[in-house]
Amino acid sequence: MKTREFAEKLRENIGKVIKGKEKETDLATAALLCAGHVLLEDVPGTGKTMFARALAESLDCGFRRIQFTPDLLPSDITGINFYNMKEQEFRFRKGPVFTNILLADEINRATPRTQSALLECMEERQTTIDGETHALSEPFFVIATQNPVETAGTYPLPEAQLDRFLIRMSLGYTDRETEIGILSGIGESHPISDIGAVLTAEDLMSARKEALSVRVNDAVLGYISDLGAATRNHEKIRLGLSTRGLIALKKMSQAYAAVQGMEFVNPDCVKAVAPYVIPHRLVCRELSLSLSKKSAAEEITEQLLDNVAVPTEEIG
Repeated sequence: MKTREFAEKLRENIGKVIKGKEKETDLATAALLCAGHVLLEDVPGTGKTMFARALAESLDCGFRRIQFTPDLLPSDITGINFYNMKEQEFRFRKGPVFTNILLADEINRATPRTQSALLECMEERQTTIDGETHALSEPFFVIATQNPVETAGTYPLPEAQLDRFLIRMSLGYTDRETEIGILSGIGESHPISDIGAVLTAEDLMSARKEALSVRVNDAVLGYISDLGAATRNHEKIRLGLSTRGLIALKKMSQAYAAVQGMEFVNPDCVKAVAPYVIPHRLVCRELSLSLSKKSAAEEITEQLLDNVAVPTEEIG
């Protein structure tokens, strides 16, 4: 299946539930296409969980949800070996990570030990239990949510965990016209109950292959590298973008270009995805004192995108 056709079907189906969030849907689709994971960070009531459910319902794939709480154990996520008294042997009971799409709801409410259970799953598509490694299904996609405002009883995600997420984004509030449409459409049943799968796992794997074959010429690769170097040399940044972060930026740019129906990546594609790929990977020396409600990392990323020279030679 063509990547643009895949993205259009997904956008249309999710749009039946989540109104006015086409750009965010395209970003999540691009992350899905380059085998990345998504962190949705926003205040309560903006549709984070519903967005994740709508995406999962649109694909004919396995779906599981984990509600993260402080008493959640690593084995509640990955699974456990238990002794079967009847058969007098140990059996492995699979945890919810053995699925295709995993919703990790309020991920920052679990302890660091439990959060770390997802590290191997997200990066290597496998989990090790009692010394035995179990491969996860393909595709494997994690979409996690967290509330950045309420900090009581939460455990901030460490840098290593944040780096496992290809992008971090928020849905935000909708505009007045869209909100009126949402209110008028709420009846006895929720719209999520009326949508069904419009794409298969095979469609996803086919579109993914095409998305990651989108051309990226040397000039654009140089631009991506220059952005990374600028974060490492910035006086207000203690830890800049790693090579893995640059690879994430390149892949996300390819997938986003494919979603838009383009055959090659241009600097505008890089600029479009950079605010969602870069900031959560930066460690700043100080907090933002701005009144814009943006983090210091987000403000610095915007400055770098304005200041780093963009290639002007023919792209294609």
